[in-house]
Amino acid sequence: MSQFAQIDENNIVQQVLVIDQAEIDTGNWGDPASWIQTSYNTRGGIYYIPNTNTPDPDQSKALHKNFAGVNFSWDGIGFAPPKPEEYPDWVLNSFSYLWGPSTNDPGSEPDVIG
Repeated sequence: MSQFAQIDENNIVQQVLVIDQAEIDTGNWGDPASWIQTSYNTRGGIYYIPNTNTPDPDQSKALHKNFAGVNFSWDGIGFAPPKPEEYPDWVLNSFSYLWGPSTNDPGSEPDVIG
């Protein structure tokens, strides 16, 4: 079994389920194309050894930047959490797909997506 996120027409995650790809492919859960696999062990673009905070030496397992959650956005590459309302100036990091203050030097291009 794997974790899958169902996205709507605006690419916003509506639900996350533990389900088999074969079950999704039946169409019983809606359009199979609306389901994107996600990994509980991927956070900030890094795959961690299950049940630890230790990065796995095999980073080929990293899947779609972050484990998806309801209201996360999907851009075809990764899942990003909603932008925190209390930090309107934060930018989305292009590697981790996490929000944070810009770390760029003044006058340089921001580290943002979109």
